[in-house]
Amino acid sequence: MGSQLLVRDVPEQIRSWIEQERKERNQTQKEFVINVLQQACTGQQPVLPFEPVHVEPAQVERIPFAFIDLFAGIGGYRIPLQKLGGTCVFSSEIDKYSQKTYRAWFGETPQGDITKIKAADIPDHDVLAAGFPCQPFSIAGVSKKKSLGHPHGFLCETQGTLFFNVATIIQAKRPPIVLLENVKNLQSHDQGRTWKVIKAALEELDYRVFHKVIDASAWVPQHRERVYIVCFDTRIFGDNPPFEFPTPPEGARPRLRDILESRVDPKYTLTDHLWEYLQEYAERHKAKGNGFGFGLADLDGITRTLSARYFKDGSEILIPQKGKNPRRLTPKECARLMGFDEQYQNNIVVSDTQAYRQFGNAIVPKVAEAVVRQVASLLCWQLTRNNNGCLLKRTSVAA
Repeated sequence: MGSQLLVRDVPEQIRSWIEQERKERNQTQKEFVINVLQQACTGQQPVLPFEPVHVEPAQVERIPFAFIDLFAGIGGYRIPLQKLGGTCVFSSEIDKYSQKTYRAWFGETPQGDITKIKAADIPDHDVLAAGFPCQPFSIAGVSKKKSLGHPHGFLCETQGTLFFNVATIIQAKRPPIVLLENVKNLQSHDQGRTWKVIKAALEELDYRVFHKVIDASAWVPQHRERVYIVCFDTRIFGDNPPFEFPTPPEGARPRLRDILESRVDPKYTLTDHLWEYLQEYAERHKAKGNGFGFGLADLDGITRTLSARYFKDGSEILIPQKGKNPRRLTPKECARLMGFDEQYQNNIVVSDTQAYRQFGNAIVPKVAEAVVRQVASLLCWQLTRNNNGCLLKRTSVAA
């Protein structure tokens, strides 16, 4: 047919629309159709009776999918993933006290050391979630491979780190979506090299990587910046999936006083000795021009970041008290400060020391939920563009 293009059996609705539009533009049918096709071909958005170029991800409440929870801690990622319809098919956490909390909250004990778990033994899944530790990478192994003429890549470069175990599972199981979380400093760790290697490894595995530092202070009364990393398998979602990180909720910001208990055991009040020590310590560093010292919290504002070392002296977040020394937060208040729902606040099954460690290391569920909701919307987008109605590759989870 050469350069000719023949289209038969055009639906009546489309034919009528073409006829109406060409008359308004004073064009022939051929001129109008070619103009519309040229706009589409050059990446412009043609004037059509529908929106074919951009599909706004839908807002969803629940969608069935399977996920695994690695470096699970006490389930900061699991809570929102389950809330939005996910079924956890595997979990891993090495700390025995975190395992105890996880068992009390979710009814199962996570597997232990991830370095001893074979990727082949992990069930197929749609979403891999991991709050992995930050570690530097050694270039010795890569340099040796180069000198011997052996093949190497960014996945090889991560050997000996815990991220390598995550990357190995990703390579073996190819989950359509990967959710990672880490401290803000991941991007500057080891002069930026750690993040460069991680991102390159994920991209080498054919994932599109999105990352953003999010401050939890819009969701909870705590300044807590963490980097969230969301990765999509390009073989399923293409090279440019329309993902966007959530915007902070509008309205009044959370206040510290709103999460405080009305009655608190006197044991959380600092002793005279500890309070004097913290004040003297702060004065010494102030004299040297340093900013180290305790943090006396503003009850109508937000706190500093709750850390895993809070059990030592509580110095980063102290609650002022009239007529007596300031006090630490209680473990229940720490759960509230991190945004855990009441059912978890009321089910703390470990000692205060371990509870402080766990909440200080945890992911803020409300922030994770905001991110996961954006991911779930993209899953719905994937459903709408997949002709056979099949969302993901292998896993089928009952709703």
